[in-house]
Amino acid sequence: MSPPKQGDAMTEREAYQQKLQAQIEQVQAEIDRLRARAKEAEADARIEMDREADDLDRRKEDLKARLEDSRRTGEQSWNDLRSGLENAWTELSAAVGKARNRWQ
Repeated sequence: MSPPKQGDAMTEREAYQQKLQAQIEQVQAEIDRLRARAKEAEADARIEMDREADDLDRRKEDLKARLEDSRRTGEQSWNDLRSGLENAWTELSAAVGKARNRWQ
């Protein structure tokens, strides 16, 4: 039996990156819904909702940049970056949940 060739199967790293990319896309959908609700809200609420959407957008973009960095690194750097990605995702996910609960 010959060893698996590179590219034959998705690595754990690639699977993690794809999963995180899908989660980032879900966050974008949440931000879009928040912005749509903001357009229909009273002036004070609209300002707060826009501010919160801007914060979520900033956090999402930071996570996307970290994800891109992780795609360009070697294995050793990947291990270091992974914990940072997980922390950034945890913070973003919590912020999205808070915004969702607040503005439903």
